Amino acid sequence: MIATFRKQLAAKRWLRGVSRAFPITLGYIPIGFAYGVLAQKAGLSAFNTLAMSIFVYAGSSQLIAVGLMAAQVAPISIILTTFIVNLRHMLMGSALAPFLNRWGKFELAAFAYELTDETFALHAMEFPKGPPGKAETLAVNLTAQVSWVVGSWLGILAGGLVTDVKPLALDYALPAMFIALLMMQIRDRVQVTVAIASGLLAVSFYLAGMTQWHVILATLLGASLGVVIEKWNKKSSS
Repeated sequence: MIATFRKQLAAKRWLRGVSRAFPITLGYIPIGFAYGVLAQKAGLSAFNTLAMSIFVYAGSSQLIAVGLMAAQVAPISIILTTFIVNLRHMLMGSALAPFLNRWGKFELAAFAYELTDETFALHAMEFPKGPPGKAETLAVNLTAQVSWVVGSWLGILAGGLVTDVKPLALDYALPAMFIALLMMQIRDRVQVTVAIASGLLAVSFYLAGMTQWHVILATLLGASLGVVIEKWNKKSSS
């Protein structure tokens, strides 16, 4: 009886993780599709295209890698470029590590293997509420990767039919997904202010010609603004 109850509870937690990953799935399938098409255009075999989505599993790095491959860049340059792009995963992992101090080494490895920008956003919102459930957390990560692999596979199938992915506007799926994740995290006026200010700053920097650093600068300034507002509110209430 107890064993059956535990299985049912684990199943419910797993399904909750799958449902929480649904917004990510909506973004990953079209972006994965675009990657699959571009990989085929770059000359990658279907096996290598899928293998990269399974073993590398880093959307931006994969897109950059196939672009460099299409340009016939030296392999060492591709490796170094993707390595630098993925260094942000160290920061994301470090931010979540304090919440996972009771996890085993194998569980931590499985978690880190499937951690992405989007799953990090979900976990960063959920973990402070209490100890993360292993089944639900791993379900979020696995569902996200499966959707990416499915999108890649669909891109492989359509690789010979789609000559150019730009007219399909698939690149809009990623910003739309981040907007949905942002809306899920906004809970008070300070966060609304920071979100609006960061968006306006990012657009302003981009129009000013900072096309490579506009998001990073806007993020740093927006976060700093949030810290200042919260400190001011604490002083005013004390």
